[in-house]
Amino acid sequence: QVQLVESGGGLVQAGGSLRLSCAASGRTSSIYGMGWFRQAPGKEREFVSHINLNGGYIYYGDSVKGRFTISRDNPKNTLYLQMNNMIPEDTAVYYCASSKLKYWSGSNYRLPQFYDYWGQGTQVTVSS
Repeated sequence: QVQLVESGGGLVQAGGSLRLSCAASGRTSSIYGMGWFRQAPGKEREFVSHINLNGGYIYYGDSVKGRFTISRDNPKNTLYLQMNNMIPEDTAVYYCASSKLKYWSGSNYRLPQFYDYWGQGTQVTVSS
């Protein structure tokens, strides 16, 4: 079992920045890929970003490319999401997720069903 706990959410004005963290515990040795997703009210869960074990492969959703940066600190078992130049459309609950998959085909990293564990989510609200 893996436990994921997000933190760092809050209220920010448009143009501002936030940094989300996701602390992993439990069987962290089983974690390979990690990702961030978000879900706004009335909308489906949306892919935000993915990073593989050593950080050599990083992907972003089109809506956050150039503004968000994903990173991970493996010795600390922590995943990060630096969010800059935020816009009201970024308002959502942000979830981190982990996967035991070592290899990813196509763009499976964008699909929630390929992740095994999820955090409880942290609310991010961007005011205009």
